[in-house]
Amino acid sequence: MSRFRHRKHDVPGLNLASLPDLIFTVLFFFMIVTHMRDVNPKVRYEVPQGTELSKSGNKGGIVYIFIGKPVDAQGQVVSNETCIQLNDRYVSVSQLAQEIAHERSQMSESDRQHMVVSIRADRDTEMGVINDVKQALRKAGALNINYSATSSHNPQKHN
Repeated sequence: MSRFRHRKHDVPGLNLASLPDLIFTVLFFFMIVTHMRDVNPKVRYEVPQGTELSKSGNKGGIVYIFIGKPVDAQGQVVSNETCIQLNDRYVSVSQLAQEIAHERSQMSESDRQHMVVSIRADRDTEMGVINDVKQALRKAGALNINYSATSSHNPQKHN
């Protein structure tokens, strides 16, 4: 017969000692890079394009105003009328000044001094609506306004 014996080689078990370290590292990475939304838009808006854009460095004291067509929970447009959303609720232009004052009263003193109103309007929104919003903001004393736009050639759609 043969001089060499054929032995069965058992496959060694998989060492799982470093698996918890890997899982916690990946979890920590996703916790760091994930951006949590402060406000969920209830209107559909397509951000307009701009040529002279800069990033805003202010993170505290931001009030978001979305202007666009109202959508339901599935993201389908409900009506064709333009709606104004302040943070998480719909407001009319006539209510906007007092709602901004209410938002300002809930902020800390340092955020109150540096309050920024970020307007995210649909590119097809009539300029008259935006002018009415600006007049209401002026009446409320919110003079630091930020307009959102995209610099790419493909505008972003949000809902």
